[in-house]
Amino acid sequence: MKIQSIPTTESELMQRAKSIAGYSLHDIAQSIDLPMPPDLKKQKGWVGQLIELYLGANAGSKAEQDFAHLGIELKTIPINRSGLPLETTFVSVAPLLSNHGITWQSSHVKYKLSKVLWIPVEGDRTIALAERRVGLPILWQPSPQQEQQLKQDWQELMDMIVLGQIEKITARHGEFLQIRPKAANGKALTQAYNESGELIMTRPRGFYLKKQFTSQILQHYITNLQIR
Repeated sequence: MKIQSIPTTESELMQRAKSIAGYSLHDIAQSIDLPMPPDLKKQKGWVGQLIELYLGANAGSKAEQDFAHLGIELKTIPINRSGLPLETTFVSVAPLLSNHGITWQSSHVKYKLSKVLWIPVEGDRTIALAERRVGLPILWQPSPQQEQQLKQDWQELMDMIVLGQIEKITARHGEFLQIRPKAANGKALTQAYNESGELIMTRPRGFYLKKQFTSQILQHYITNLQIR
């Protein structure tokens, strides 16, 4: 596998991201000698890994932005034939313990979403994995209104965690942001508090962006392209 250099500027990163627009996953994987799986059944995160490697992301599994030196997080987003997102987008792990004193300003969610490079990728299952193409990159920052709603959702969800209501949180809570189980399988458990303040075992949770929010980002970009 060819190791790509880390982009030193935002402009260099964007140029590299634009250079793969329109190319298939097979073409991109071949260019860096990355073995390609036949499908994503056992390697769900392979597409994200491919794009990370090609663009020179260096965060790995660390809890920091993919391009921390540029203040940019990288997100691949599978889209359907209409250009709409096919699934929710993982943001960060939800802190079920040791969350005293965390504010929106100091949260991982705000940090991860302060500036995002979105890479749309065809995700329709009728298209063979090797033939799925990458779209034009979108460099996005939340508007004041978007950040206010994200903050409101985050606060509501964190209040429920702190009050021991973790088991009452459903995917319907939050307008833009939701909390869902985050684990490779249902057997993975972690500690949290219940409403009586007792420690319980529960599934790890993560913060996810809802599809209607990421759809808003994609559609706004498409509209701006049409205006130009």
